[in-house]
Amino acid sequence: MIIQTGMRTDIPAFYSKWLVNRIREGFVLVRNPYNPMQVTRYSLSPEVVDLIVFCTKNPSPMLPHREILKPYGQYWFVTITSYGKEIEPHVPEKEKVMNDFKRLSDLVGVDSVSWRYDPIFLDDKYTAEWHLEKFGKMAAALSGYTKSCVISFIDIYKKVERNFPEAREVSPKDRILLGKELIRIAKQYGMVLKPCAEGEDLAPYGADCSGCMTAATFEAALHVNLDVPKRKGNQRKGQCACLLGVDIGAYDTCEHLCKYCYANTDPLLVKENRKKHNPSSPFLLGEHLPGDVIHEAQQKSWIDGQMRLVF
Repeated sequence: MIIQTGMRTDIPAFYSKWLVNRIREGFVLVRNPYNPMQVTRYSLSPEVVDLIVFCTKNPSPMLPHREILKPYGQYWFVTITSYGKEIEPHVPEKEKVMNDFKRLSDLVGVDSVSWRYDPIFLDDKYTAEWHLEKFGKMAAALSGYTKSCVISFIDIYKKVERNFPEAREVSPKDRILLGKELIRIAKQYGMVLKPCAEGEDLAPYGADCSGCMTAATFEAALHVNLDVPKRKGNQRKGQCACLLGVDIGAYDTCEHLCKYCYANTDPLLVKENRKKHNPSSPFLLGEHLPGDVIHEAQQKSWIDGQMRLVF
C-alpha cells in the first residue's frame, strides 16, 4: 500500500522528527478530520507499506534520515516556485530548495522525484511573461534531476478565498496560452509537463494529462508492478486520476503559511495547533482523548512480485 504524507501538511519541513519516531515505533494514529473521535491505526511496516509519498516545499530536514527510509519505496513531489515572501512567507530561499532537490534526486533516483510548479496565478506582478521567465530558469537548473514537472492553476477554495481574497482564477484562454509555453520549455529540458486536475485541455499540446500520482508513476519509482485495489473515488471528482493512498497528516499545521494554501484556515489556528504537537506522540497533533474509537486499518502490500522493465 501507499502512505501519503503531504495532502494536509508538509511533514518533511516541520515534522521530520515525528515521522522518524513513527517509523521506528512502527505505527501511526490518524484522526478523521471530519470526525475527530474516529482514529485509524496504520502500520508503517515495510512489509505492508510499499511506498511513502512526500509533498514538500523543503525536503532538507528529512535528508539526514535517509537510512531509516531505505526499506521503503519513495516518491517526492517538491514544490518550487519563484513567488516572493508576501505569497510564501516561510518557504526557504529557492536556490537552496533547488540544491536540496538535486541532492534528493541523487539519493533516491531520478524516477522518484518530481518538480511541482504550482499553483499558478496571474496578477500585475506575477504576469504570464514573469512565469515563463522564472520557469525557464528553474527548468534549466533542474534539468537531468527529474523527468517530470507538475503544474496546476489556482483553485479558489473557501480557505484560499479567506486568506488570499485578491486571488483570481486563471481564464481558460490564459491557461492554454501559458500551458503551451510551459510544455515547450519543459520538453526543452527533458521533462514531461503533467497538469494536476486540469482536465485534458493541454493534452493536444504535449502535456501528460493522465495524473501526477498514478500507479504508473509509482511503479516506475519501485520498478515493479502494483496490484492496486479498486479505487473508491477521486480527490477532485471528474478531474483527478491520482492514486492518493492514505494521508497521515493533519490540516491547519503547515507553517509555510502560503497565501494560496487550501489546507490552512488561518495563521492563528496553525500557531495554536503547533503547540499541541509532541514529536513522541503517535498523533501528529495531541494525544489520546477520552472517547477515541481506534480502528485498525486493513493493510497489505500491493507489489505483485513481477519485475517491471522501464524503457
